[in-house]
Amino acid sequence: MIVMKRRSNLYGKMHESSTTTSSSTSIEEEIDCELRPGGMLVQKRSEKKDVSAPNLRLRIAFGALRYEISVNSLATFGDLKKLLTVETGLQPGEQRVIFRGKERENGEYLDMCAVKDRSKVILTEDPSSIEGRFIELRRNAKIQSAHRAISNVSMEVDKLADQVSAIEKSVSNGVKVPEVQITTLAEMLMRQAIKLDSISADGDASAQKILQGKRVQKCVESLDVLKISNARVKPVVVTTKWESFDPPPTTPQWELFD
Repeated sequence: MIVMKRRSNLYGKMHESSTTTSSSTSIEEEIDCELRPGGMLVQKRSEKKDVSAPNLRLRIAFGALRYEISVNSLATFGDLKKLLTVETGLQPGEQRVIFRGKERENGEYLDMCAVKDRSKVILTEDPSSIEGRFIELRRNAKIQSAHRAISNVSMEVDKLADQVSAIEKSVSNGVKVPEVQITTLAEMLMRQAIKLDSISADGDASAQKILQGKRVQKCVESLDVLKISNARVKPVVVTTKWESFDPPPTTPQWELFD
């Protein structure tokens, strides 16, 4: 940083000096300066932007898309990226802004890089963000696939759980259920358990997978208990007593006349 000292005398006249001179009739003020492209030494800009500075209309090329952005002439390329976020959906960290064949840093000022009205700026997406987005898409697709698979198993378990409840109701009412029905139902539940084991799940999908696994286990345990209870049920023999009637005469009796 270059520091210039500006001295003003009591008569209001001012001149610049690179050395410090003590005088009772002069006041010295330090001024921060910066070197602009081309070697011009100017006073360093204040952090506060001049609200009266004119706006620039910039032409933005983003692949096949074209935008026109209005931005303050004293803004930085970082400020420009924030405006482009609204148009493109890309976060500032995902953007690469190229002007005159050079990628520009966030802290660079537009006017100091000779950006003028109707200047063309090229916007590209950072390759690392593209790769990150691709990985995120694959991860989301995997999660959605796991949710669908678990949902399908859940619907099948619902149906099998209803059958378990029906068998439990029959046994509790003293109605014996064919043992093959209980065995077959247990096998169908185990098939659903195998499907659950084959599903790769993370996060919320993993919690749903565990929940359905517990449901299957509970149904199988219920069937084991019902199998024992069902074996103790004695089959009910239903008999019907029919009323017997004499068979009707095979030949009709005719009345005889003389």
